Amino acid sequence: MKIEMKKFGDVLTSRQAGRESYAAFLPTARDIANQEELIIDFAGVSVLSPSWADEFLTPLLEKFGKRLKVVPSPNPSVELTIKTIEEVLKKKISKTG
Repeated sequence: MKIEMKKFGDVLTSRQAGRESYAAFLPTARDIANQEELIIDFAGVSVLSPSWADEFLTPLLEKFGKRLKVVPSPNPSVELTIKTIEEVLKKKISKTG
């Protein structure tokens, strides 16, 4: 399953907004098959903050592990935030596409 993050907005900031976005996505996440990959695409997102990403990506990484993949982004805000999350969690988020 591929999720286009721009549906949550083009500026993804704040813990509260990240929590709300995750809560909105959670019913969909429950329907993903056991072996299916979850691909996150940040195309169209201009700002991604570490606090928003922590609230959204961290629980997904815990749930999906290596099945969670991120499409590489030319946006430095997205790439640096993902790198920060990886460093804090000491876990790598796989790239795809």
